[in-house]
Amino acid sequence: METREAHVYVFDTLADWEVGYAIAQLNTPLDPAARGRYRVVSVGTTRAPVRTLGGLTITPDLALDEIDPARSALLILPGGNSWDAGGNLEAIDKARAFVTAGVPVAAICGATGGLARAGLLDACAHTSNAKEYLQYQPGYGGATRYREAPAVRDRGIITAGSTAPVEFAREIFAALELFRGPVLEAWYGLFSSGDARYYRALMQAISPDTPLPGDR
Repeated sequence: METREAHVYVFDTLADWEVGYAIAQLNTPLDPAARGRYRVVSVGTTRAPVRTLGGLTITPDLALDEIDPARSALLILPGGNSWDAGGNLEAIDKARAFVTAGVPVAAICGATGGLARAGLLDACAHTSNAKEYLQYQPGYGGATRYREAPAVRDRGIITAGSTAPVEFAREIFAALELFRGPVLEAWYGLFSSGDARYYRALMQAISPDTPLPGDR
């Protein structure tokens, strides 16, 4: 089985929490059947180190001009303060190339504003932090396609608000067919609710023949 690369854009002010669920499961999935399918690769405007909002220093594996949509499974654009300051223009250019090539792009929080300013949300159903947030973005013409939902996947573009990292991850997993249906349903149930019954469902979906603690 060929391991495909999933690229995550990293930059100064990146909002760490928004992509944690997605990249952890893509790189090291709970389900053994999904392991080795994807490898997360960090990509910066350059290869120079960046510092996240959480204070972590990340040295990108690659620069944006080194990645080709034809050799990528996905481009993830996290939120961060620099989007609203008009930054990350190189990442938007790369996102446009991915969309043109038919390769999924996943944007959360401020990154949805970047896509909106570039007109990349005008033709697809999408969401963001709030409808008003996008309406203030110059160049945005997709208000009629806005959806009041935590995360939306349409025409190869995944969008989510800042408070929906679990839903964002779920839509990424569904787009890439990372997990089988019962595994994805149980994973989402567990991480969205914390209900222990979903833990049992997840373990049984992953390995139905393995007894769980308390089973007779």
